[in-house]
Amino acid sequence: MKKLVLAAAFTAAASNVFAGSLAEPIIEAPVIVEEATSSSSGVLVPLLLLALVAAAVASN
Repeated sequence: MKKLVLAAAFTAAASNVFAGSLAEPIIEAPVIVEEATSSSSGVLVPLLLLALVAAAVASN
């Protein structure tokens, strides 16, 4: 009976030893997605407005 209790104690101790490790966990960096902005979008509207004003002035 003593051997059975001793075997159970060693089994319980061994399962706790192999349960985890001391190594640092590997944490992946989050993926950051930025929206692509076009630099021509801020210039396009004023150029179209200028072309409309120039066409209106040229027609008079």
